[in-house]
Amino acid sequence: MNQLEGRYADFLERQRLAGDIRLWMFEAVKLILAPSTTYMPDFLVINSECQVEFHEVKGFWRDDARVKIKVANNIFPFIFKIVREVKKQWLIEIL
Repeated sequence: MNQLEGRYADFLERQRLAGDIRLWMFEAVKLILAPSTTYMPDFLVINSECQVEFHEVKGFWRDDARVKIKVANNIFPFIFKIVREVKKQWLIEIL
């Protein structure tokens, strides 16, 4: 886990303790997108409504990462979120 992901993990833990989410795990799932192509989201999150979310935390985007999360969003019936930190605030985009 890098420093940015560590800060986001702290944020998720505060949300869990407050009851806003039920569970979070770091790199807990590997999704198979195609033969020889996988995507491992940064965080698996179970929200307060027991829905599965995958959160991808990025300081910057490489093209392959952007493509993989979009493909995963089209294949799997989960909630995918892109998370960025701007001025010590978490900006969360739902795909």
